[in-house]
Amino acid sequence: MWDSVLSLHTFVERQLAHALQRRFGVGLSEYRALEVLTRAEKGEHRMQELADRIGLGQSSVTRLVGRLESAGYAYKDTCDDDKRGVYAVITDAGRKHYQDARSTYTDVLGSALDTASDDDQLARAVQALRGTA
Repeated sequence: MWDSVLSLHTFVERQLAHALQRRFGVGLSEYRALEVLTRAEKGEHRMQELADRIGLGQSSVTRLVGRLESAGYAYKDTCDDDKRGVYAVITDAGRKHYQDARSTYTDVLGSALDTASDDDQLARAVQALRGTA
C-alpha cells in the first residue's frame, strides 16, 4: 500500500506542478509558500517556520522567497525583537496570485485523482484517500 501512496503522490505532484507553472508561472513550492503565508495570522512566518511547513530546507526557502520577492508576491522583513530573525511576508499581489491559482490547484487535484483511480496500482490509494476503501 505504501508504494501505491508514494506513486500516487508523485503522479499528483507532477500534474499540479505542471499546471501551476504553465498557467501561473509558479512552481508547486512557491504556490505552497503563498498558501501558508496567506493563511498565516499576520501574513508572515519566520523563514525556518515556512521551511518546516512546506517541507524544504532553509536555504531552499531563502531562494524560493527571493523568487517570490522578485515577482512582487512576498518580501523579507527583520524581526523587531531579534534582528537576526527574518520573516517572509506576503504582499497583496501575492494573496491575489494565490487566490487566482487556487481553483486551478483544486481542479487539477481532483482531475489527477480521478485519472489515478483508473490505474490498478493507484486506485486503492485513491480510495483510501477519499475514504471509499
